[in-house]
Amino acid sequence: MPKQRSVCIFCGSRDGVSPAHALLADEMGREIAARGLRMVYGGGGIGLMGIAARAARREGAEVLGIIPGFLATDEVAFDDCTLEIVDTLHERKARMALESAGFVVLPGGIGTLEEVVEVLSWANLGLFPMKTVFLDPDGYWQPFFDLLRHTIDEGFTPPTVLDLALQAKTPAQALQVLGL
Repeated sequence: MPKQRSVCIFCGSRDGVSPAHALLADEMGREIAARGLRMVYGGGGIGLMGIAARAARREGAEVLGIIPGFLATDEVAFDDCTLEIVDTLHERKARMALESAGFVVLPGGIGTLEEVVEVLSWANLGLFPMKTVFLDPDGYWQPFFDLLRHTIDEGFTPPTVLDLALQAKTPAQALQVLGL
């Protein structure tokens, strides 16, 4: 499928505390399928990653999972998708970026933060100038945006980064912001 019809999802490999996170991941997967898009993601079958991938597949979407070999067991690689095994986390992110028209970030932990900060840094440098949309119906990502604004206020981050890190309340709105 052409890159223009693919969206990369970053999210947790755990469910999190709030049941709302799982519902959001399921809704995101269903919205991707409803729009005829391909979902590109980290390849795991557990946590929010697995929920979103299963929802997208259940509704007929193509799903491309990209996972490092060393995580294929830990994150229990999802077997109902096209699965690409890579060597490193860096290669995983680069492949996801090459395969996608933009990124949607759902709740997640340190791995999700690592992924999104790297792609925002790449976009800021003009390497992968794609939009990143934080799906945030309940304020989960507000502390991240507070920190981002703090780094701007302290002169370490250009204010233009806020043009690259966008926010949406619903999966439909997130995909609309990406032009998908």
